[in-house]
Amino acid sequence: MSSSSLVSRLIIFSIISTAFFTVGSIRLFPDEIQDASSDFMEAPAYQNGPECSVLPQNRLLLACDPSAVHIAMTLDPAYLRGTVSAVHSILKHTSCPQNIFFHFIASGSSHVKTLSSVFPSLSFKVYTFDETLVKNLISSSIRQALDNPLNYARSYLSEILSSCVHRVIYLDSDVIVVDDIKKLWKTSLTGSRTIGAPEYCHANFTKYFSDHFWSDRSLSQVFDSKTPCYFNTGVMVIDLERWREGDYTRKIEKWMKIQKEERIYELGSLPPFLLVFSGEIEAIDHQWNQHGLGGDNVVSSCRSLHPGPVSLIHWSGKGKPWVRLDDGKPCPVDYLWAPYDLHKSQRQYLNQELEIL
Repeated sequence: MSSSSLVSRLIIFSIISTAFFTVGSIRLFPDEIQDASSDFMEAPAYQNGPECSVLPQNRLLLACDPSAVHIAMTLDPAYLRGTVSAVHSILKHTSCPQNIFFHFIASGSSHVKTLSSVFPSLSFKVYTFDETLVKNLISSSIRQALDNPLNYARSYLSEILSSCVHRVIYLDSDVIVVDDIKKLWKTSLTGSRTIGAPEYCHANFTKYFSDHFWSDRSLSQVFDSKTPCYFNTGVMVIDLERWREGDYTRKIEKWMKIQKEERIYELGSLPPFLLVFSGEIEAIDHQWNQHGLGGDNVVSSCRSLHPGPVSLIHWSGKGKPWVRLDDGKPCPVDYLWAPYDLHKSQRQYLNQELEIL
């Protein structure tokens, strides 16, 4: 679907769909979330189409079934509303929703009750992330949210998830999927490539690292035999078997240790991935990560969708759609997120939409 037609159709859908909810406005604050199930509405029940393979209904068996689509996400209290919306969008647009298994990584409160209440038939498992693994490796970054230990859980998926899980799609919590996730799952990782992601070779790659990094040949030579390009780690297809074989978690940790000593970057968990994988990833079509819609890492500015087809929309950057909608200061693209929001504060921005009309 093109970006222009998507905008038109989803804004109309947003206004119509949210009109059915009549509950009062509730603002969701991170420090209030323990059991947030009462703050959300139950999602519609999505069923497999007739063309779908029949997979085990037992969730323990499905958790290891290679025929299922495996998706990993974090459960951060500050982003719970985003996670719920992302899951909702995936289930709504896939042809085989019952063949998807979600692997959620959490620290502290797991929100199992919330997920079970909002998605009664969802197949998922919650894993506890040991934050002590990274606390002493994290350096302060350009934005405080990037320093959250849970932001680094993506580097430990091969160790957190069960060894029977051989492949997974990793998604950030500030995305919505408007296409069948099975298409992304079928991405072929050719040769010995371990991860696949949309890459952006037009971006100024040098800005992701300090002048000190580029001037020190013992560091910058890591890219000598590569053609490095920027990629966003919020959407990745990962071969966990190859990851384990390559011991890539230790390689990422190595660069984090260097960062603690020499300060070679400013952007949290992203640069170590670039150092280890850039120039060696499977390039996926850009439609699977229309990112940057939250502005940059300092300012929550409004941005438009990139021209071309859209399969996944990503509010990377400082601005999050649920915050801007609740504050009454939404960007136009935030209304594309609204139809998937199951939080009961929807009525607050529904009234704003009606005023605009």
